[in-house]
Amino acid sequence: MSVSDGVHLGIGLLALLVGVIVFWRLPVLTPTGIPARFPMLSIIIPARNEAGRISPLLRSLQMQRYHSFEVLVVDDHSTDQTAMIARSFGAKVLRNETVESGSGKSAACWIGAQHAKGQWLLFLDADTSFMDADGLVKLLGSYQRKGARGILSLQPYHTVHRLYENVSAIFNVIVIAGMNVFTYWGSRFNTAGSFGPCILCHKDDYFLTGGHRNVQGAILDDLALGQAFLDKNLPVHCLGGSGVITFRMYPEGLKSLIEGWCKSFAVGSKSTHPIVMLMIIVWISGGFISTGALISSLAAFNPGAMMISALLYAAYALQTLLFARRCGNFNRGLFVLYPILFLFFIAIHLYSLFRARVLHSVKWKGRKIEV
Repeated sequence: MSVSDGVHLGIGLLALLVGVIVFWRLPVLTPTGIPARFPMLSIIIPARNEAGRISPLLRSLQMQRYHSFEVLVVDDHSTDQTAMIARSFGAKVLRNETVESGSGKSAACWIGAQHAKGQWLLFLDADTSFMDADGLVKLLGSYQRKGARGILSLQPYHTVHRLYENVSAIFNVIVIAGMNVFTYWGSRFNTAGSFGPCILCHKDDYFLTGGHRNVQGAILDDLALGQAFLDKNLPVHCLGGSGVITFRMYPEGLKSLIEGWCKSFAVGSKSTHPIVMLMIIVWISGGFISTGALISSLAAFNPGAMMISALLYAAYALQTLLFARRCGNFNRGLFVLYPILFLFFIAIHLYSLFRARVLHSVKWKGRKIEV
């Protein structure tokens, strides 16, 4: 084995260790009993052209054992049957009549909060759904045990149905690791914000921070809302949603997937702590270096280097698989070719930087969003 091969393998091993540190764990809800009662809950669902995705969520809400809640669907200028479907499930439909700066998810959430009757507010994306009939009880019980203050947000478990959806695997890992609080050091870093698809908070805390009205100019309202709570010294708890809530991201096709992740990564990386960001970069780089070491050993037909580099490559594939399976039911077999997933992530990240730094805009759901 040459000196350069040894250096590459050493860097690959170091990057594997960095990966363990940066994504040390993803805690999930662990119910320890069912409290006797909860305050009235208002479930607020912002929806723009969600006719093809909102039914599973509304159906899962009807199945909940806990029933003391209202469902407010805020129709944000939909051109499909979103409102009609929501009403068919018994939801109260509100319309966001404003345009330009008053449109979008944040404005819809703010309208829902203003009409809410509940003491607790639960904001859910239309593509989420609860995994069983006790999902709400688990979520509300956990919030109550945490003192019912600030935000409890869950990153839903990503359910994959079609092959192309698996390319979101690395994005899911980076989104979660980039929240800062899932490293080996845990809460020593402040959270980057909150997860957007599922946010539970107390109504008084929400209006104290200004809620979504205060973050209407933000592309990633979830991160901005979490920061608004932190600015008021209110806690923000982030957990994985496995066993409680799931979602299917971008079922419309690859174009929608690219636009969605481009929007998220255009500004999302700014909220990640520099040390965490550095570790993420090292981990991704190590994946490419390990791949390069394997290709180099095969080209040189060096049996010793081939065996060691193949073991390192397999270790990277396994680690990437384990990380991804914490986030969703991604196809296990695809991780044999994990460098392709890494390359796709890098390509979209570079494209998002181009959109943000050069074009100063991103596209999402037919809207051009200024960055």
